[in-house]
Amino acid sequence: MNPTRPGMLESLRRHWPEYSMEAALLGTFMISASCFGALLELPGSPVREAIASPLVRRTLMGLAMGLTAIALVTSPFGKRSGGHLNPSVTLTFFRLGKVEAWDAAFYALFQFLGGIAGVAIATAFLGPRIADPHVHWVTTTPGAFGVVVAFVAEVAISCVLMFTVLTVSNVKRLNRFTPLFAGALVATYITIEAPISGMSMNPARTLASAFSAGDWTALWIYFTAPPLGMFVAAEIYRRTRGTHAILCAKLHHENHYRCIFRCSYES
Repeated sequence: MNPTRPGMLESLRRHWPEYSMEAALLGTFMISASCFGALLELPGSPVREAIASPLVRRTLMGLAMGLTAIALVTSPFGKRSGGHLNPSVTLTFFRLGKVEAWDAAFYALFQFLGGIAGVAIATAFLGPRIADPHVHWVTTTPGAFGVVVAFVAEVAISCVLMFTVLTVSNVKRLNRFTPLFAGALVATYITIEAPISGMSMNPARTLASAFSAGDWTALWIYFTAPPLGMFVAAEIYRRTRGTHAILCAKLHHENHYRCIFRCSYES
C-alpha cells in the first residue's frame, strides 16, 4: 500500500509501466475481437460458410472473447496492472477509494489509447475485410429494441459484472478465480445480450471501434451506462458488505507482482 498521494508527474514516473500494460491489454483484446469477428462473420470466411446459425457463431465469439479476457487478466501484464482493461472498472475502484486520482486518470487515458491502437493494428492486418458491413470494425451499437433498451441492458450487465468481480476478488481463497468468473460473464453476454446493445460494458472498447469506423451511433450509451451500472454494483456491495471488505483494485492478487493501489489485501 502506498501511503503517499503523488502528483501527476510523479504518478507518471512511478507507474507508467502499469499504464502502458493497460494500454497493451485492451489493445490486444481489440485485435482479438477484430480477428474473431472477421473469422466468424465475414462472408466467404470458411467458418461463416460452415456455421449458418447466428446464435452458434455468437456462442463461439463469446467463448473466444471470454478466453481472451481470462488470458489477459491472468497474464503477467494483467497480474501487475490489475487487469482492468476498462475505464468503468478503474473509475469504480477509484470511487471505492482503492485507486489514486492520477492513477485512475492515466489508466483511463491509456485504456482509450490502447483500444484505438488495437483496432488500428487489426485494420492494417485485416485490410478491407474489417470494413465489411458484417464486421464493421466490431462496433457496438443498439439492436432492434432501440436505444432505451440498449441503455438499460448495458446498465444491467455492467452491474452484474462488477458485483461479481467485487464478490469474488475480495475473498482471498477465491481471488485467483476472479478472471474465470469475469470471462464466463463476457462469454455469456456476447452469446445472449449482444443483439440488444452490442455488449460493450466498456467506453474505451466502444470508442476504439467507433473511431476507426467513423460510426458514432448512440455513443452516449456506452459512456454512461457501464459506469452507472458498475457504480450501482459498488454501492450495493459497499452497503451490504462494508467498505472494509474491499481489499484492492486488482482482479487477480495472488501473484508476486507489485501493487500500486491502496491495498489492504495482505493486512
